[in-house]
Amino acid sequence: MFDALTDRLSSVFDRLGGKGVLSEKDVDEALREVRVALLEADVALPVVRDFIAKAKEQATGEAVIRSVRPADQVVKITYDGLVEMLGGEGEPVGLNLSLNPPTVILMAGLQGSGKTTTAAKLALRLGKERKKVLLASLDTRRPAAMEQLATLAVQAGVESLPIVAGQAAPDIARRALSSAKLQGYDVVILDTAGRTTLDEAMMSEAAEIARIANPSETLLVADALTGQDAVRTAKAFHERLPLTGLILTRADGDGRGGAALSMRAVTGLPIKFLGVSEKIDGLEAFDAARVAGRILGQGDIVALVEKATEELDVAKAEAMAKRLAKGQFDLDMMAEQLQQMKRMGGMEGLMGMLPGVQKIKKQIAEANISDKMVDRQAAIIGSMTKLERKKPDVLAASRKRRIAAGAGVDVAEVNRLLKQHRQMADAFKMMSKGGGRGFAQMAQMLGGGGGGMGGGVDRLKSLGGGKMQMPSEQEIEEMAAKLQQGGGPKLPGPLSGLGGGGLPPGFNPFKK
Repeated sequence: MFDALTDRLSSVFDRLGGKGVLSEKDVDEALREVRVALLEADVALPVVRDFIAKAKEQATGEAVIRSVRPADQVVKITYDGLVEMLGGEGEPVGLNLSLNPPTVILMAGLQGSGKTTTAAKLALRLGKERKKVLLASLDTRRPAAMEQLATLAVQAGVESLPIVAGQAAPDIARRALSSAKLQGYDVVILDTAGRTTLDEAMMSEAAEIARIANPSETLLVADALTGQDAVRTAKAFHERLPLTGLILTRADGDGRGGAALSMRAVTGLPIKFLGVSEKIDGLEAFDAARVAGRILGQGDIVALVEKATEELDVAKAEAMAKRLAKGQFDLDMMAEQLQQMKRMGGMEGLMGMLPGVQKIKKQIAEANISDKMVDRQAAIIGSMTKLERKKPDVLAASRKRRIAAGAGVDVAEVNRLLKQHRQMADAFKMMSKGGGRGFAQMAQMLGGGGGGMGGGVDRLKSLGGGKMQMPSEQEIEEMAAKLQQGGGPKLPGPLSGLGGGGLPPGFNPFKK
């Protein structure tokens, strides 16, 4: 959603980074371009004016002009301004769950905003937190709305309120509350009816339900792709309902992101969650600092770690680590890594969480690195016999042709996969020598400070509280050199060798 804004801001800060000392004219020109970038991203004009005024006041101070690295100070000021615009770091995140269950969560929004699906996503999330959840559809107007929620409840692994034909929405709300109390539910989620446009009947019904249910949370679900219309919708609902937060859906779409940047500032309501996919688990907790980091191309390492913790099978990972330490790496293990990558959001999802990736999007596209490529590689491995996956050297030309036909690819793609596997297997064998010294060195490079990759993670962790630091040109060169030792990156995992056996020597992934 923020890709266009990220690209524009990155180009602004790249130009600043080439200057050792900044004049007031340099700062003015940079902030002017930031202003244009925000307006092009469909951020509300009053919000942009306030943002630029505060940024200019800080960016033209002596502390910036005389700073050793003034360009980094301007980036930090922009980052701090984005965090404040999105809600600030001190704002409570998550849901306000009542100490005396059941907690009532009321979902409101226009028809087509993804309200019903979001209710089920929220139920799944609460279910994972060991809450007993009841879903209840109060949408008596949209055909099959109640049946849709009942189906989604099954997918989420929670209960839904039985459907009683002809019952009015307020009566359904009363029945849901009574059932939740009698059956010991922790949370009851009420999915109200929507309309294609704002109207008095919808608002009156939602207001009546709110009076009956007295919800702890009243969440407005808005479509991020509708831009400033979503902001106007939020203001209208807020005038009639005791809204406590916002959920933006389709945050994975190609919208310009202005709604997310404007809604908090215009309505004063916190953004609680982002809908990041159509899947039932595609709901992500909103964090202002982390979203600001993504907008500025810093990635989101914290989200990557959380995703890994949630999705990866620890037992399988430990078993694989033991085999890798012995220099063993067959095609079954490669297929398992590809599956883990898909569970964590796929290639594109993982790339979006890594710092600096925005700057090499063109190279990634040219290398044909995508989720489709990962799917094709998994299909190729799946077309092999058990023996061939264990010992790919036994593959003859005729078998490669049959495997290619079974996977729906060219023979060249089969050969490319086998070459990538061979490179990875050779790298693991080298790293396993001497009692696994190579793995220890890799861990030190990834986790250590200084110019290593771990230093980049430490910088990301220090983004909050005005401590943001950007790597120097020398540090960037050191990071790139470490990745390129031995003629291109040979890091373990499915990322090494993707797109034709690694990146060429001299390629710096941290520079545009």
